[in-house]
Amino acid sequence: MSALLKLPPLSLYVHIPWCLQKCPYCDFNSHEFDGELPETQYVDALLEDLARDLEYVQQRPLHSIFFGGGTPSLFSAEAIERILSACKKQIGFERNIEITLEANPGTFEQDRFANYRAVGINRLSIGIQSFQAAMLSKLGRVHDEREALSAAEIALAAGFENFNLDLMFGLPGQSLELAMTDLKQALALQPTHISWYQLTLEPNTVFYKHPPKLPKPDLIDRIQDAGIALLDEAGYQRYEISAFSRHGKQAKHNLNYWHFGDYLGIGAGAHGKITRTLQSQIIRTRKIRQPKAYLAQESVLNADISEIAESDLALEYMMNVLRLVQGSDLEEFESRTGLPRSRIMQTLARLQEQKLLQTEGIVTSPKGMNLLNNVLQAFIN
Repeated sequence: MSALLKLPPLSLYVHIPWCLQKCPYCDFNSHEFDGELPETQYVDALLEDLARDLEYVQQRPLHSIFFGGGTPSLFSAEAIERILSACKKQIGFERNIEITLEANPGTFEQDRFANYRAVGINRLSIGIQSFQAAMLSKLGRVHDEREALSAAEIALAAGFENFNLDLMFGLPGQSLELAMTDLKQALALQPTHISWYQLTLEPNTVFYKHPPKLPKPDLIDRIQDAGIALLDEAGYQRYEISAFSRHGKQAKHNLNYWHFGDYLGIGAGAHGKITRTLQSQIIRTRKIRQPKAYLAQESVLNADISEIAESDLALEYMMNVLRLVQGSDLEEFESRTGLPRSRIMQTLARLQEQKLLQTEGIVTSPKGMNLLNNVLQAFIN
């Protein structure tokens, strides 16, 4: 590394691994729970995990916090408050910190969510996926269409003016009309943010082992084009491949990921990425995956700590930033990777000639966004 490696903003990801039911498309580290959740014990382990990671903070306040899963809304507001209080006391918060909690419609109760708001959660991410009973059944979701529709109303009544709806397209047996019906219903609920992404068959899932019949690629393309146009017409800016927001309501937490910022990851199977300027290195951390092992008092919470090889840094950076419609620039590339811009100039020029990148900065063209895997291949050493 010959460029100046600088400390980026610091975020925190908190993983809560339990769900009411494992969805057949889900490849996240989530587990159906049987009996009572070990809420107190798990929060104790999270706080120990956090304490062990404090060396990575390097005097930075937290830019954002994201409670993901699993289904974090299975935990009580009191449990969430314990975690937030420890974070604020031991690390500190930026003035306008974004604190997001993932929630499923089936776990929505107005009083419960008002309590989340009272303890410091200021953004919800609601896993709708579809508003149609037949689609929800095929996806193995535990909520029904009525609960999906009422989720946004309950969120607003609980005091959440900033919330995201997760919605999928390319579902088994889905037509263009059905996909647009789902999207129009989401827009009618007036969220500040919509994550609208294609269902993919990931390894180690039920759908991968027993694939459902999905729409053909040409229909997927038509759905995507029609959906992007509909979202744009409704005033939602596409700022990442699958993320659309009202003005000023982009997800701060996800933007920090995509700009190759730093994040602590605590909880079973959580990943982190940390810049260490004194050592001129960037590391990744990974915690023990199985909840029982993570909870075991004698276990070591870190399953792995590894340095990102200098030869991989350019690709790692591009895998994130090229997802963004606005992309990045050479100054950020140097400060976030510690690499000189000369490492990538020839590759950028070649991709610009192929119309896969814009001519200024590090920005994917519309053509390149549709061929992102091809673009990233150019940065593999």
